Amino acid sequence: MTEDNNPLHDENATRFELDDRQRAMLAEMGVRVWMPKTTSQRVVEAPAPAIAPVQASASLIGSATSAPTEPKLLSMPVVDISNLPAGIASMNWTEIQSAVSSCTACGLCQGRQQAILGDGLVTANWMVVGDAPGEDEDKEGKSFSGPAGQLLDNMLKALNLNREDVYLTHALKCRTPSGRNASQVEVTHCATYLARQVALVQPQVILAMGRTAALALLQSAEPLGKLRSQVQTFQGVPVVVTYPPTYLLRNQSDKAKAWADLCLAASLVKT
Repeated sequence: MTEDNNPLHDENATRFELDDRQRAMLAEMGVRVWMPKTTSQRVVEAPAPAIAPVQASASLIGSATSAPTEPKLLSMPVVDISNLPAGIASMNWTEIQSAVSSCTACGLCQGRQQAILGDGLVTANWMVVGDAPGEDEDKEGKSFSGPAGQLLDNMLKALNLNREDVYLTHALKCRTPSGRNASQVEVTHCATYLARQVALVQPQVILAMGRTAALALLQSAEPLGKLRSQVQTFQGVPVVVTYPPTYLLRNQSDKAKAWADLCLAASLVKT
C-alpha cells in the first residue's frame, strides 16, 4: 500500500502500528493508513480523535473502557409474546435453531425464505450483532453475506480474526421488507432469542452493528453517532456500537470511525 506523503493535511488519514497484512486489509476497507517518516516529526492532530492501534492498552482508549455508560432507554411497547416457543431461556443450540427456523411469532415470517439464527464459533470472545438479514442473507441462509459480508470479513482480518473466531448473528432473525426498518414490536420478539444467544456464546465483547442491533441490546434508539465511541453493557457483557457494513459500503468516509470502534472493542478482549 502506498503511504500518504502529506498526512498532516488529510483529516481522514489515520496512524496505526500494524503489520503489512493488517494494512492490506484496511486498504480493502478503504481506511487510509500512514506512518511518520521519523520519530522526531511533529504530528498535528487532525480534527477527528486519534485512533489507537489494536494493541493499545485500555488506558489509551480514554474513559470509555473504565467507565461504561448507560444510554437513554427507550420506552418499549407491551408486546404479546405468547406465540413464541416456551422455554427459550433454557434452550441449547439445537433447540433454539429449531425454534427460530419455525418461528411465526410476528408478520416477518411471511416474507422470508428462511430464518437465520447465526454462524461461527458458538462459544467465542467476540459476538457480532447486525440489524436484520438482507436479501443476500435470506437467499444464502448465512449471516453477513454478499458485499457487506466481504467488508466485515476484511474488518475482522485487520484484527487478525476470521469468521471461525467469532459468532455472527442479527438482532432480527428474518429479513424486513425492502426499504423498511424493523418495528419495536418485531425487535422485541427477536430480542428473546438474542438474549439466549448471548448467554450461550458468553462473549467478552459484543459489537452491535446498526441501530436495530443497538435497540435490541440497549433499548436505545439514539443515533449511532451518539452511541459509538463508548462502552455500554448487556447482561454484564461490554457492548460497542458501530455502523453496519451496508452503511459503510455507501459511506466510505465513515470507515475510519468504524475501525476506531473495532479497536475499542479489541481493547476489551483478554487474550
